[in-house]
This record gives sequence, C-alpha cells and structure tokens, in this order.
Amino acid sequence: MRALSLVCSLKRTGEHSSTEMLTNQLAEVLGHDGVHCESIRCVDYDIHPGVGQDMGNGDQWPQLRDKVLGADILVLGTPTWLGHMSSVAQRVLERLDAELSETDEEGRPILSGKVAVAAVVGNEDGAHKITADLFQALNDIGFSVPARAAPIGMARPCTKRIIASWTACRRPWRRRRPPRHTTPHILRNYCVNTAIPQLNRRNHARRWNRPR
Repeated sequence: MRALSLVCSLKRTGEHSSTEMLTNQLAEVLGHDGVHCESIRCVDYDIHPGVGQDMGNGDQWPQLRDKVLGADILVLGTPTWLGHMSSVAQRVLERLDAELSETDEEGRPILSGKVAVAAVVGNEDGAHKITADLFQALNDIGFSVPARAAPIGMARPCTKRIIASWTACRRPWRRRRPPRHTTPHILRNYCVNTAIPQLNRRNHARRWNRPR
C-alpha cells in the first residue's frame, strides 16, 4: 500500500515547515502498518494555473499527477492563512479538477477507491473550514473520505514535533498525541473500497450512465 503526502506549504525544501512536520507524523504512524509513504513539497514544482492535466510550457503537474494515480492514499497538507488554505493547496485542487471527466474501464471515476486525508496546520476554526473545503473537493473528484481523517496541528516552529490533535486549542491534555486514531479509519476505508464489490460496481456505473 502506498501513501503520497502533497505538502502545500509556501516554503521550499530546506526551510522549516510545520505542515510537513504534521504530514510526517501521520506517515510515521502509517508506516507502522506497512504503508510506504512519500512526501513532496508542491512549491518545489512549477505547477501552472489551469484545470487541465497538462498545461504545457514546462508545466510539472503531470509528474505529480502520475504519483497521485499511483498512490492508494493521498494526504493533502496545508497551513492556514487568514482562515483559508494556502494558494498552493488551492492550485492542487484546481489541477485535480481535470480528473472529474476521467473514468476507468468500468465507468467509475479514475480516482475511485483511493482514500483522501487532510492535514491542516493553524487556528482550529480556520482549519475546520479548510477541512470541509478539502474533503468536499476531493470527494467530488472521486476520493473516499474516512471518518476522522483530518489531524489538526498548531504551528510551533520551535519544537521538533508538531502539536497534533482534533481540538488542539481547547483540549490541551490531548495535544501531544500523534494522529494514531486517524490510521485505522484510513486503512479500513481503503480495504472496503478495494476488497468489497459494493453495489456490484459494474452494474452501478451502468445504472448511473443510463439516459434519464
């Protein structure tokens, strides 16, 4: 099983990133369950604006797209700026919009069966809003969203591990817990998507493609 972390920090590789710290903590826990994790800072790539799979003229999104298609779990990490996700995260969503029209041989969305996780750093209230936006967009594209799949962390540049919990601001006694409670839902959701033929998927796709 493979997991891909798209770190949408505004900082390039080599600079401290609380967002990367949070996604790395999640990758560490997933690794204990045998999941191979890869982390990429999107700002290191020249991702052109647009909603196509390849915008040409040196666009490096196709490289990231191939990695997304090859992963079973997508972790999308972003900081909170003025109550919103980073501009990098917004651009990633815009580029993933191209997959809305892509289907597999059975007529399902090409990203169907993959699991999405949001890792948000910053103020809790803003993070909740960002999580809702991320999950709505990723689910529209075809990803499955497991329960409690949004670890929220407070930015602490001076520490080696980020404070990660579900309500980091209001429940200080939970602050030092890594997002271990996230992984069972992620893995269970992936197994359900891949091992169980829900609603006879082939017939399900035909039913929805039938003229109405």
